[in-house]
Amino acid sequence: MDLADRVGLQAVFQEFRIGAVLHFAAFAYVGESMRAPAEYFRNNVVNTLNLLDAMRDANINQIVFSSTCATYGVPEWTPMTEQHPQKPVNPCGESKLMVERVLDWYGRAYGLQWSALRHFNAAGADPHEQLGEAHEPETHLIPLAIEAACGDGPELQVFGTDYQTPDGTAVRDYIHVSDLASAHVSTLERLARTGKSDALNLGTGRGHSVREVIEKVEQVTKRKVPLKNCPRRSGDPAVLVADASYAGRELGWVAKHSSLDEIIETAWRWHSRSRTTVQQSGQGSA
Repeated sequence: MDLADRVGLQAVFQEFRIGAVLHFAAFAYVGESMRAPAEYFRNNVVNTLNLLDAMRDANINQIVFSSTCATYGVPEWTPMTEQHPQKPVNPCGESKLMVERVLDWYGRAYGLQWSALRHFNAAGADPHEQLGEAHEPETHLIPLAIEAACGDGPELQVFGTDYQTPDGTAVRDYIHVSDLASAHVSTLERLARTGKSDALNLGTGRGHSVREVIEKVEQVTKRKVPLKNCPRRSGDPAVLVADASYAGRELGWVAKHSSLDEIIETAWRWHSRSRTTVQQSGQGSA
């Protein structure tokens, strides 16, 4: 269901017995948001208002919202706690922050109970190799590095080699999708149990540079990643690392699968399986 379809949304809530909402639907590419802010505010903010109003009409008052570390902007300290000032430097982060503020005001005015989960860099794949990253176009570092190593994509572009970081490349906090999933379930259970509304960081507290990720991809795949050094992208901070201790205390949650080794190994296994499937499909149709 497209969240822009207000009539359709109302029909969904009328047809099904829904107790709470997990809201993942959004545009989420920083670079794209710099080029197309109107699309980001329309999709991420206006369409979320459609969802919230449909929930109100159906008397559903609990929502878990997937937010982002991009709401913080350029870090004033790292690791960043939930109390870090929120000063987004791109429309992607700004649109998510707007939704967080909307949730707060809907809570005050209408009794909405909400949790906003500020994701850091989601990565990795299903350990059982059923689900993985397959965006079109692909923009995430790890799948792009794997594709470049396999010759399935162009050389990997490294955006920025002159940051004030140990090796000059941007540093990010990578969290495995399995850990993100478990955190959402725990948050939904906590919301149902306590009704407490707030925001929580989801990350590991460990940062890895672009070059570290590339080196790990080369170790896991046993292939060289062809590179092209490029200028920094507008809107990209040098370092983004989470302090997720609050989520640990509130949810009893810990990132169990988010070592860089496990993230890249699961991504590589999924990519290898998908690549084999595509090749076999192509051979069968020739």
